[in-house]
Amino acid sequence: MLYLLFRALHIIGFVAWFAGMFYIWRLFVYHSESDSEEVKATLDVMAEKLHRIIMVPASIFTLVCGLGTLSFRMDLLTASYWIYVKLALVAALVVWQWLANGYRKRLLARESIPSRRFRLYNELPTLILFVVVLLAVFKPF
Repeated sequence: MLYLLFRALHIIGFVAWFAGMFYIWRLFVYHSESDSEEVKATLDVMAEKLHRIIMVPASIFTLVCGLGTLSFRMDLLTASYWIYVKLALVAALVVWQWLANGYRKRLLARESIPSRRFRLYNELPTLILFVVVLLAVFKPF
């Protein structure tokens, strides 16, 4: 029963985390395309709150609950290889979140960054989500 609770909480956590990951890059697109200082200031506040209040807690919650789930299924570490791919993709998401925070700070300093970059960067979490869910459901190898 505790295993299922950790698993459910892990899913809830990654839904919140991904919501933040999808939204923050979109905020960066709006920021880089805006000419209005007032709009940029509003987007700065939105991005900071999204990062601090949603993304960081959701990522920590997801990682803790994921490790809790894994602690009940340590056999996966020796019986399956898909879990290592999933863990590598989760590590990539942590790096992606760190990168997003770096861009947030650069935009706060009013550095000019092309919106096309953010449009492209917005796609990686979608691809990772797709692969991670398929790995977790099908456990292919």
